[in-house]
Amino acid sequence: MESFVKFTNQSQGRDRIFRATQYACALARYLLRNESSRKALLSKLQRLESNMSSGRKLFRLGNTVNSIDAAKRSIQLSEPALCLCLSVAHASRSLYFICDNVLWAKSIGLIRNIDKEWWNLNATRLYFLSLVMNLIRDVYSISQIMMKMSRDRGYRQKAIQHLNESPDVACAVVPELDAFVYLLLESLKSDPSVALDTVKNLCDLFIPLDRLGIYQTNAGVTGLCGLVSSLLGILSVMKPSLKIKP
Repeated sequence: MESFVKFTNQSQGRDRIFRATQYACALARYLLRNESSRKALLSKLQRLESNMSSGRKLFRLGNTVNSIDAAKRSIQLSEPALCLCLSVAHASRSLYFICDNVLWAKSIGLIRNIDKEWWNLNATRLYFLSLVMNLIRDVYSISQIMMKMSRDRGYRQKAIQHLNESPDVACAVVPELDAFVYLLLESLKSDPSVALDTVKNLCDLFIPLDRLGIYQTNAGVTGLCGLVSSLLGILSVMKPSLKIKP
């Protein structure tokens, strides 16, 4: 089991590269959609986007086992909030990968008599739930960092100095708001992994929101958000210190 999980982890970097290419193609197609002279280029971009999507599905065939293993490890966490958020997130993600694998099998003809729309809808719902739980974990982690930092004597002196030197009229009217924003920014600066994971999950959230019709945008916004989150994912793979833990 451990060797299999290690193998699937090694494919995550390739998956993120394929994902970045896929959403870059989607964004480029949206930006060039009104260029009548670029029809050949648009057709090539569409084919490349489709090929990247198919390639990603191959890389994700073993991710169900990986997510189940991550959920088992999350249950053992001592903090109840982290235990709940991560366990639900990983369990939802494993079910999402099952749906994704079924859709892949349907696309290549291994399975025929299934309701593709039903499986696709439930895959999107499970992906959305996983992202929401991960974002709740991010908010919890940020709040813990903020509480710890607010008790630090050195930070309090720095915050008082900031408030006294701030020339903004709004800061003088609502000093509590300025103090909160300053504490939030300093907390995110102190732990880049949490900041990166939060931005990544927020970008990813627009994708299922659009597909489920909860907050509809357009292919350009979806492509941009997917590209940004993919690049942040590549960065976390290249620099493991920027990957949020646990």
